[in-house]
Amino acid sequence: MKEIKAHLRYLRISPRKARLVADMVKGKSIKQAENILKSATKRASLPIKKLLGSAVANASHNFQISKENLFVKTIYVNSGPILKRSMPRSRGSASRINKRSSHITIILTSKP
Repeated sequence: MKEIKAHLRYLRISPRKARLVADMVKGKSIKQAENILKSATKRASLPIKKLLGSAVANASHNFQISKENLFVKTIYVNSGPILKRSMPRSRGSASRINKRSSHITIILTSKP
């Protein structure tokens, strides 16, 4: 069984929010995962849907595996670099705002 990987790096969505969408498609077939991502209302669903399409294209181009034989083995979201910004507060102080980013990796495999 071949493992097909695709990476999405520096996505400007917090990893905690992207994991909510990633966990919905873990272990599903490609058709099911696409339907879930199409109907999901989260902002991270579109980039993950594009990443899934990229992984399917990798499988068909590099390994000649059809879309019907694939399923999502694992998908994980790691944190990327954090942009640190500050917000002025009262009495001349400032508080920090962390603008988080994500690295998403998807691994597909074929059904035995």
